Amino acid sequence: MKARVTANAAYAVADIDKRLYGSFLEHLGRAVYTGIYEPGHPQADAEGMRKDVIELVRALDTPICRYPGGNFVSAYNWEDGIGPKENRPRRLDLAWRTTEPNLVGIHEFADWAEKAGTEMMLAVNLGSRGLDEARAFVEYVNHPGGSYWSDLRARNGRTQPWNCRLWCLGNEMDGPWQVGHKLASEYGHLANETAKALRGLDPTVELVVCGSSHSNMPTYPQWEATVLEATYEQVDYISLHMYFENYEKNTAEYLALPAKLDRYIGTVAGIIDYVKAKTRSKRDVKISFDEWNVWYHQRQRDAERMRAWDWPEAPRLLEDIYNFEDVLQVGCIINTFIRRSDIVRIACIAQLVNVIAPIMTDPGGGAWRQTIYWPFMLASRHGRGTALQLAVEVPTYDAAAADKVPWLDIAGVHNSNAGTLTFFAINRHGSETIEADVALERFAAKSIEHTIIRHDDLEACNTKDAPDTVSPVKGNGAALSSKGMTLKLPPHSYSMVRVTL
Repeated sequence: MKARVTANAAYAVADIDKRLYGSFLEHLGRAVYTGIYEPGHPQADAEGMRKDVIELVRALDTPICRYPGGNFVSAYNWEDGIGPKENRPRRLDLAWRTTEPNLVGIHEFADWAEKAGTEMMLAVNLGSRGLDEARAFVEYVNHPGGSYWSDLRARNGRTQPWNCRLWCLGNEMDGPWQVGHKLASEYGHLANETAKALRGLDPTVELVVCGSSHSNMPTYPQWEATVLEATYEQVDYISLHMYFENYEKNTAEYLALPAKLDRYIGTVAGIIDYVKAKTRSKRDVKISFDEWNVWYHQRQRDAERMRAWDWPEAPRLLEDIYNFEDVLQVGCIINTFIRRSDIVRIACIAQLVNVIAPIMTDPGGGAWRQTIYWPFMLASRHGRGTALQLAVEVPTYDAAAADKVPWLDIAGVHNSNAGTLTFFAINRHGSETIEADVALERFAAKSIEHTIIRHDDLEACNTKDAPDTVSPVKGNGAALSSKGMTLKLPPHSYSMVRVTL
């Protein structure tokens, strides 16, 4: 199969916000307990945090981590996670029908984030609680001192504020499953008043208002219009979520789903423009796509298990084991965010450890990389710079999600500081190699390298006993040419091609 791609230095989408490669940790399953935190583990540090997990997170180079939820936050009392651990209450978590011991709270998470090389993206509870508790939380975290909550922080061992910049105004408040679910008008009013109070306390914060939990919600896209009309002058981002499923085991249909993602982003971008015009505002609101991932391998089974159990503590829950096919999907999702980086400024893979995650752990044992770790890591480490507007000519196919889905999914990033041009390319076709001629206009190429992820078995997984079954290797399918470069992309493959300029 032949393809033509043109990359021109003059045609750019946007400078990519590094937070496009964000992550997420929720008090859910083993994400926190026996995930990042396991006192007594051979790899635990003095605070009980697993150093082997920290090393894997640092290698991902994820700039932000959203916490503590997720559905969990909508019935969470943040004060339960401060003060001496022996005095912290044990609570029943309604979101996941588990018992929360509150051994990890804001202090422990903030310390872990610093060790892991990431910044906090915190969420306030606008489900069971409201404005006053949100204001107290921000004061506790960000105020220098001399007030009730900031002085309490100091008495609890942290004199200096953490100065967290990014705050989520609740989570998925459009969802009937959410504790404290609200109508769009109710939530819009509450979010606006909360935002005003938080800005009064700390004018430097960036605020994320809840958009639709997914694009199949019956209230979508009216929810976005109603909420943004109520909050536009006070918020910086609107949150979107989407998870990707392949219950039918149809690879071509599965890999077409990012076209639905692109349409979702485009629709909400149009609503933002509409509300900006309607409110006569000069402000720009962007998208925070702060939950995304593949999620279907254990989802239905675990939903049944959860309904039957009796409030366990840190159970094995939603521990999807990812395969090679999911590498291709994650690559296409990230490429979509890169191509939409003018409006999508923040994105968070959900989640980071054990729960639908790129990193897995065994209690008392080792930690390893799932298959999806690799495309996320390659993009996070090498997808910084300016997203390019590529011209792509390639055959297409029709799918349920969209017509004319290109067999080649490709994104390009120019890093002028590093002097590199990086392409992330996925061949969606299962039997044909894609031979692509790539024209590099206004770029002077000096050298080229090819990294490829490929396996003959789409169901191939990484396990604790075979952690490198699916992993990147050096490829030989990229070469410089008189006009740019040529690529040979094998069937069902993920490639990263880096050109030194």
